[in-house]
Amino acid sequence: MRISIDHRTRYTFSEPQARVVQLLRMTPQDDGAQSVIDWSIDVDCDARLRRGTDGYGNISTMLYVDGPVDHVEIVVRGEAVTYAHAGPLTGTVETLPPVLFLRQTGLTRPDEAIRNFVSGVCGAVASPQRRAETLNIALFERLGLRAGRSPKARTAAEAFAQGEASTRDAAQVMIAAARAAGLPARFVSGHCLDGPNVRNHRSAHCWVEVHVEDLGWFGFDPSMGRQPGETYVRVAIGLDASDSTPLSGTRMGGGIEELDVAVHVEAGQSQ
Repeated sequence: MRISIDHRTRYTFSEPQARVVQLLRMTPQDDGAQSVIDWSIDVDCDARLRRGTDGYGNISTMLYVDGPVDHVEIVVRGEAVTYAHAGPLTGTVETLPPVLFLRQTGLTRPDEAIRNFVSGVCGAVASPQRRAETLNIALFERLGLRAGRSPKARTAAEAFAQGEASTRDAAQVMIAAARAAGLPARFVSGHCLDGPNVRNHRSAHCWVEVHVEDLGWFGFDPSMGRQPGETYVRVAIGLDASDSTPLSGTRMGGGIEELDVAVHVEAGQSQ
């Protein structure tokens, strides 16, 4: 399947800024389930772009804009061909051992409620792969899906307690639950042709990858109760959402910053 993506981000400042610096994790890579056939990053002002690779193996782009500047618009466009697949991921860039992804973070630390949930849902399930599959379905049934973005500081424990989750929240709850069950898990940001955020064009998609010893990494989407397939384009990974967020950065200047995001994902001709 051919999938085209148009991701526009516009920052508007109430006062001119002396400098704007942004870190972009918005460029996907080829793997066993996708091939990137075209990708570009454009900025509507004089900017310097420096491409690199972060510690997780994600393609990163540093963006530097010298002021005075009262707005910055970043347009990321591209196409990828995706393939139907089953089983573990293949062809991904792996720079870190799976055991690292057992590490808890402030956003994904499980509380007693999540630990009790894990124990009740899959405490008797011996197979690690089956344990991950069980958690994925159980969390899909437990969490009410809310389209769009959620506050960056919202933790897995908070989302689980409220019983309502964006795709970002659901992914972080799944990570917290998987690690509580002894399974390495990592956050994935990307795009989904038939996910809930396609309808409101306000956010990209998020899901999880869980490592099963001797088999590899498997994808799970607790917001949809399924495993990722050919409607997904994988972009970046991390311990939690903060490690793979599409844009993050800083600015030098006062005033108020307003952010507007528009994401469009469309299908092209089947391959």
